[in-house]
Amino acid sequence: MKKRGLWLFIIGSLLVSVATHFFFYQQWLDKHWMIGPNDGLSQIATFKKFIYENYKSGNFFYAWDFGLGGGFYSQLAYYFSTSLVFLLSSVVIFILDSFQWIDPSNVEFWAQSNLFISIIRLSVILFITSHTFRYMKIQAFPAFTGAVIYGCSVMYMRHVVYWEFFADAFIWLPLVVLGLEKLIREGKQSWLIFAMSATLISNFYFAYIQLIFLILYVLGRWVIPLTDNELPRIKQFKLLVTSGLVSFCISAVAFIPAVYGFFNNYRPPYDREIPLFDLIDNILFASPYIVLPVVFVLLIFTFPLYRNRLFRFFAVFSFVLLIFHLSPLAASAFNGFSAPQYRFEYLLSFTIGGCVAIGLQRLNKIAVRFICLASFISLCIYLLSIDYFDFNIKIPKRAATEFSAVMITVFVLFIMFIILMVLYVYFQKKVLLVTIQLFVILWSIVSVNTAAKYGITENGGLEKVTHHYLMSDQYNSAEQRNLIEQVKRQEPDSLSRIDWMTSMRYNTPIVQNFNGTSLYSSIANKALLWFYWRDLKVDTGHETVSRYGTLGNRANLHALLQTTYWMRKKSQEVNVPYGFKKFAESNKYVIYKSDFSLPFIRTGKNIYSEKQLQTASVLDREHAMLSGVVFEEEATRQKLDLIKEKNAIKQATIKGVGAKYQNNHLSVANDKGGIDIIPGSVQKSTKDFYIGFSIKNVNGDGFPIKVNKYRTTRKPAHSIYKTNINDLIIRVPAKDIISIRLPKGEYELKNLTLYEEDYKELHQAVQAADHSPSFTWEKNKLTIDYNNQTREKWMALPIPFEKGWKLWINGKEQAIEKANYAFIGFKLYNGENHIEMVYHPPYFFPALALTIIGLFAWAMLYLRSKRRESGHLNNQSVKMRSLLMKVDKSRD
Repeated sequence: MKKRGLWLFIIGSLLVSVATHFFFYQQWLDKHWMIGPNDGLSQIATFKKFIYENYKSGNFFYAWDFGLGGGFYSQLAYYFSTSLVFLLSSVVIFILDSFQWIDPSNVEFWAQSNLFISIIRLSVILFITSHTFRYMKIQAFPAFTGAVIYGCSVMYMRHVVYWEFFADAFIWLPLVVLGLEKLIREGKQSWLIFAMSATLISNFYFAYIQLIFLILYVLGRWVIPLTDNELPRIKQFKLLVTSGLVSFCISAVAFIPAVYGFFNNYRPPYDREIPLFDLIDNILFASPYIVLPVVFVLLIFTFPLYRNRLFRFFAVFSFVLLIFHLSPLAASAFNGFSAPQYRFEYLLSFTIGGCVAIGLQRLNKIAVRFICLASFISLCIYLLSIDYFDFNIKIPKRAATEFSAVMITVFVLFIMFIILMVLYVYFQKKVLLVTIQLFVILWSIVSVNTAAKYGITENGGLEKVTHHYLMSDQYNSAEQRNLIEQVKRQEPDSLSRIDWMTSMRYNTPIVQNFNGTSLYSSIANKALLWFYWRDLKVDTGHETVSRYGTLGNRANLHALLQTTYWMRKKSQEVNVPYGFKKFAESNKYVIYKSDFSLPFIRTGKNIYSEKQLQTASVLDREHAMLSGVVFEEEATRQKLDLIKEKNAIKQATIKGVGAKYQNNHLSVANDKGGIDIIPGSVQKSTKDFYIGFSIKNVNGDGFPIKVNKYRTTRKPAHSIYKTNINDLIIRVPAKDIISIRLPKGEYELKNLTLYEEDYKELHQAVQAADHSPSFTWEKNKLTIDYNNQTREKWMALPIPFEKGWKLWINGKEQAIEKANYAFIGFKLYNGENHIEMVYHPPYFFPALALTIIGLFAWAMLYLRSKRRESGHLNNQSVKMRSLLMKVDKSRD
């Protein structure tokens, strides 16, 4: 590309990108931020802040304040910890931060910056895509027009707003295509290796999607060759395999820990039937995923264009991806054969862009009658689409009005395109073709801004994402932060936790900079998830996957997990955990502090196994963890001498209140109905009840549950975020009656249990606990010096168990065991124990070695390619000189 043309593409890409974000720039000036109110604020901006702060401080792998503690490099690789776009932007932000020109220490900065990062990202996407199309011998202006259709799409803006890291895939796709084309046409591998490596490093999820695309693309290229001098397929295959292996090696240091994090997560299997086809949206007029440009619809029915191999290739590929869009089964396949998710449509935007680019370039070779035929077919399809969605899909009144406006606009656009195309084909004036292309670009910009206003902002809840909201009680108010800071100033233990989060914001501890008990991440440590869902059945107040939070107001767990403080709104300060006393308060909030705290490092002699406690109640399991340690393995464990608590449900009286309860079936007649459980003879020392039951709505609806003053919710059966675990344990202060209240409906309610807790074991554990041995914890390394004079058998830490930790005692590597269902424990020596624990992401060093090998192999392939080019040029020079000598001799 010549220098002048290069600058035209750069400037044009930047101008179009700025224009595409015009609506959000206006919003930004009014302090409305370009980020989703749910995952955008709960995850995207929050994790960017969290990772940046850790990387800035030189901590790259592990954080105690990541939920209950965890390896964030591995678990957040799905988001940003290995994202090249994020890392590059972080370098720029770090430089600006160093000069104190910006303040990235708060989540609002990252919400604000999303707009400007997106403008730059889209500019890069447009430039790279244009270059890719130019390489395919598409002229400059049509190539840029096709790039605009790809980049300035609804899917791009949707990804940027709701899940920003998804938008990075728009960069890597055209680079992968460029690399494939260079390999197929020239036998060059470097571009493909770079593109695939960048994709694998940045996000393993979209690497999977683009792997499917790559396979389909190569198969399509083998069926429809685009040039006459392509490499033989066998050689292409060999180079593809080599490139794939080198790319995998280069990316290994990021990709392998990320994939481990994915497999160490738990997501309930999606057990609903997935249909083969389903019309979920109207792709001709209004869709949150893909809206077919009018010019594309007209061009794909302009049949003479199919004589061109490049157009035929892109058109057929677009049809295949369109079929995939209409198939929930295909959407499931693109989502790892889980619940159908429509995140792959950016692939379709790319093929549509290529189709339009080559179609516009060859429009001058089409007769008017073919344009008229394409117009007639397209018109029929649009009319049939309106008819189908009018009679088969119910649209809300407001949306119906907006849909009518969109429909009229599309038809006006349709007529204008027909007129312009007919005029151009008939008169063959270049100015008309330029007008068509400008019109396509302008409409792409207008449609995205329109979708941003109505589809994303007004219907997606973005209007509430403002500076005022981010400073409010619903997210991160000054009153909340001041109370948290008061705790941090007065609490000498830097590892102490606070049980607090704003409503449904499980990542509040990251937002407000404190050690909390909650986390919301699509990739989480499954040991912790099972700890909450199955082993200890800790209710989080809301049934949902990918999240854990609070400790169910259970004092035993608070003591075991360093959670000394409990903070709530004053209007919600019910069910305060046992042993907590008021510590501080403000106008709206109150913090309680526990009288019962256990040291961070615990040692002891009593050892139990999970198998021994398999049939025990969760209260018995809590007591086992207080009096000893529970290891996963059964070998060499002592005989269980734990006194099991008695299930008092048989001595209780159960009666329906506004409901009938019989044979595990509960029929609630009104919204305040349910059952009352009247305990039998309650011990005077009983402080709390642990009430347990299994419940589900017979009709599959979601519903709230209220147990005395404690409230929790259950998701509907069809929700993809349902845990599929219906067993609950609710702790409530001991009273004469336990009231379970439900909305009107039919329920299956079974396995009722009732246990009394007097906290004798908690008192004993606190009294018997020694002071925590001296230790230092810096970044990913924990060092403990412990003189085991009392022949303690084990040491347990409230650090979540996960692969990546290594343990050395007195210089010898020792095994780490899973203790207390989800945490770390290990055996001790008598006498001095110098303990070192270091965390690195799983398989980090073997993966790093692979990365070094991959980079070396890439360099070797590049140098070999250069030598071949040089040799080829030398051969050409020799042949030319020989030819010139022959010519000279013939003249003589």
